[in-house]
Amino acid sequence: MPSIDTPAIQVRGAVKQFGSLQALAGVDLEIRQGEFFGLLGPNGAGKTTLISGLAGLQRLTAGSIQVMGHDVIADYREARRALGVVPQELVFDPFFSVRELLRIQSGYFGIRKNDDWIDELLASLDLTTKADTNMRQLSGGMKRRVLVAQALVHKPPVIVLDEPTAGVDVELRQTLWAFIRKLNEAGHTIVLTTHYLEEAEELCGRIAMLKAGRVVALDSTPNLLSRVSHHALKLRVAGLSSLPASLAARDAVLQAGGLEIPFASHSQVEGLLATVREAGAEILEVEIAKPDLEQAFIEIMEGEGA
Repeated sequence: MPSIDTPAIQVRGAVKQFGSLQALAGVDLEIRQGEFFGLLGPNGAGKTTLISGLAGLQRLTAGSIQVMGHDVIADYREARRALGVVPQELVFDPFFSVRELLRIQSGYFGIRKNDDWIDELLASLDLTTKADTNMRQLSGGMKRRVLVAQALVHKPPVIVLDEPTAGVDVELRQTLWAFIRKLNEAGHTIVLTTHYLEEAEELCGRIAMLKAGRVVALDSTPNLLSRVSHHALKLRVAGLSSLPASLAARDAVLQAGGLEIPFASHSQVEGLLATVREAGAEILEVEIAKPDLEQAFIEIMEGEGA
């Protein structure tokens, strides 16, 4: 039985080669039990390869991965029992109903007579009315919910969500995150990959950013946001048809009656407003925009590229 100090996931020197392509180039990563952890990166960064290695679907060229202290190769039974993965692709068996599929999935882990938990999953994911519906008859959003239920049917302590809200509607997104938050509060470790960076910013306590198979940033979400060098003063203005040199020198952007001016310190705001007025503009609306994860992501990716 793993202790509370055992990492939920530990990756050491993970390397994966596909011929001449190096998908993972020596990844080291440790995720603590109970974390809500984000794994971000552009397409081709190595996220899916790392998740495939974590799930035992691909063997690393070098290095090791453990789930709750169990090596995914040497102790694969316990490692897989400790892990639930919601894949990005909609993969399902078209010959069974939702309930039958969840019972079959339970059987893969030697679990029988768990209909109470299956009913709870169905209710939590708003699938109760679809329990006896064949998978082929479900919409894409409903199939996505079933994939989540499949990953959780054996009650794994570690849950990996690979782009779980890609292409789904707002209702499903809200239902899913409410349920996942509840699981995290109950002690489950959540690992999320997503291209919706506002989701990662809101949900994740720590984030790792991958680029070209390497971890290029790993920190708490507030610390990553603090790397962004500026806030932005967003103004709705009238009477400004072109950008004067005094504002262009501050990297301001003028478009469709809106003016955006980056700044590093709040003490600069009054001076910026005065500069806008001196340029002959009438200020109609003022907003101070905080740095967001998208800005941090872009700056970190571009910085590493340079």
